[in-house]
Amino acid sequence: MLFVIAILYPIISGLCVSMIGKDGEQIRNKLYAFVMISTDVLVILAMFFGTSIRLFQFSEYVTVDFRMDSFGRYVLIAVLLLYTVVTFYSFEYMNHDKRPRIFYGCVFVSLGALIGLCLSGNLITMYLCFEFVTLSSFPLILHDRTKEAVTAGMKYMYYSIAGALMGLLSVFFVYYYGEGTSGFVLGGYILRANIREHYGLFLTMVFIGIIGFGTKAGMLPMSGWLPTAHPIAPAPGSALMSGIIAKAGLVAVIRLVYYSVGPHIIRGTWVQYAWMILAMLTILMGSSLAFQEKITKKRLAYSTISQISYIMLGLSILSNDVLEGGVIQLMSHSAAKGCLFLAAGVFIHQIGKTKVPELKGVGKQMPVTLACFAAASLSLIGIPPFGGFTGKWIIAEAAMTKAPGFFAYAAPAVLMISAFLTAGYLMPVVVDGFFPGKDIDPDTLPDREPGRFMTIPMIILCCMALFMGLFGAQFVNII
Repeated sequence: MLFVIAILYPIISGLCVSMIGKDGEQIRNKLYAFVMISTDVLVILAMFFGTSIRLFQFSEYVTVDFRMDSFGRYVLIAVLLLYTVVTFYSFEYMNHDKRPRIFYGCVFVSLGALIGLCLSGNLITMYLCFEFVTLSSFPLILHDRTKEAVTAGMKYMYYSIAGALMGLLSVFFVYYYGEGTSGFVLGGYILRANIREHYGLFLTMVFIGIIGFGTKAGMLPMSGWLPTAHPIAPAPGSALMSGIIAKAGLVAVIRLVYYSVGPHIIRGTWVQYAWMILAMLTILMGSSLAFQEKITKKRLAYSTISQISYIMLGLSILSNDVLEGGVIQLMSHSAAKGCLFLAAGVFIHQIGKTKVPELKGVGKQMPVTLACFAAASLSLIGIPPFGGFTGKWIIAEAAMTKAPGFFAYAAPAVLMISAFLTAGYLMPVVVDGFFPGKDIDPDTLPDREPGRFMTIPMIILCCMALFMGLFGAQFVNII
């Protein structure tokens, strides 16, 4: 029952607080902070003391179950970290917004949905929570209610619905050939004997599921929505969308392939080769488009496409060992990309700058913010001792030793090319920000550093990215 309470509490509490009138902003913010911290405590208690529960049983084999395992526990930590810092960051960023109550209501509803996703005990439960994540995050994109926001929101929904239907088709076939086995098992539960007569059809359905759930993660050919939708949300919403909500797609793919079908079923088949090719193409496409993009938040959105596909590439190697690198990269990317979007929000909030060329000399105005931007950039590039290096190293090493044939060399090469492109589109912001050249006199720029509610969350995320680089492997083993 503790699991159900942990899921429903932020949803109900967040909506109730959002009903407080317009004149109660200070009271609302204090209550939002209380709801967030108490949710953290409640989920941590659920991690240690929660027991599995069957909430509904639609038929003999179709049930809604919640339980905790090591993978769900790890993703929950990333969810709580990012939502907590973004909530406190939003108190300053959203203080002049016209619709803060709608924003916070959606934030807490999506938090409950993600908690449910992490606690899902089978594919049906996971799918229902996956859909709930999509619906609850949709208003974050529509928040400004401009024509661009509506267009981006509808694009997000069209892609998400298409991807979800593909995922549902795959879930149906896995259930059918699983012969009643529904609970997640690391290594999968599908027996080759059950699919021998329809092996080709089953592989096709698994590939459709990877593409469908991969839509949320921005993997080709279903990535067109992400660079349109993520930048249009308020900066805290963008940090959540790119930092953790997009990871719902990764969670679904891992649950489908590693905990239901089994890597051994598709290893060495056309599904693995096609998956690796799509992941590599997505990495190169995202990095290349980010390199050319001038709008700061859109550049970071293209970067998300590329960076999340690092994890997809690691997963496509189909080795349980590479899961360690994937989950390290998941946490590191959540921290680093969340920090970058929060920093972009500071640039917008404090000086109204939305484009990269406008940020020359910003290091004089906001040295702490740009330093956090620099640290997060180093993690995304893969510079030690940050977590981005550790995760990418494990993925590249696994590719060289376990990827089939040509991919053993192509995958590390793609990672290296993308790292150079990442440095090319992130580090100029840092260099021009601290060293603007003769065109700008830094001494004439006023100090515009934000308050502690916006500064401390960025510092915490940078520290987390550093922690994952220094102790990521040990942390994953403990969890």
